[in-house]
Amino acid sequence: MVTADSIMSAFTTLLVTLDPPGLAPIFLGLTAGLTRSQRRQVALRGTLIAFLILTVFALFGAGILSILGISMGAFRIAGGLLLFWIAFEMIFQKRNERKEETSKVAITIDHIQNIAVFPLALPLIAGPGAISAMVLLAGSFAEPLDRALLIGLLLVVMGFVLGALLIAERLDRYLGMTGRALLTRLLGVLLAALSVQFVVDGVRSAFALPA
Repeated sequence: MVTADSIMSAFTTLLVTLDPPGLAPIFLGLTAGLTRSQRRQVALRGTLIAFLILTVFALFGAGILSILGISMGAFRIAGGLLLFWIAFEMIFQKRNERKEETSKVAITIDHIQNIAVFPLALPLIAGPGAISAMVLLAGSFAEPLDRALLIGLLLVVMGFVLGALLIAERLDRYLGMTGRALLTRLLGVLLAALSVQFVVDGVRSAFALPA
């Protein structure tokens, strides 16, 4: 049975990795020219698709790793390093620049039609970091009830993501450039610490070291 600390750690990891406040200004640029109703539809569809993608990885990610012959310890180390890189980007303001470039390319190619699927759901919400985090967390939530709890936590965090997208215009105006930069850096430091813990747990698991 998972502990309260594990639940809080999982919730924090998902919240920081998905980064609802950071998505808000990018979503505004992505949906420029759309009406409020159209923006709401894009936000709802994109969030739902991202939730389904991450749920699939939470349920079957470990099985896929097993088929490929990858141990959970090795994946924890790799995933932790990936999350640390995302944290590094957040601290030094590189992540939003990369996401904004992704969104610009998507608008050029597909314009508005499938914007909820690409790039909003994948890779802006359910990106490599979020997918890695779900697979890593699923290793600690191995029992069926624990796994259901993890998906419930994901649903709650997705509610924050959807809320941030729906109030993106107001949120962006309220935070301002300084507020967004400060919040992103604080979340990045927190994610860096969590990612290091993933690596430590992965090394212990891979080499069967005592806690």
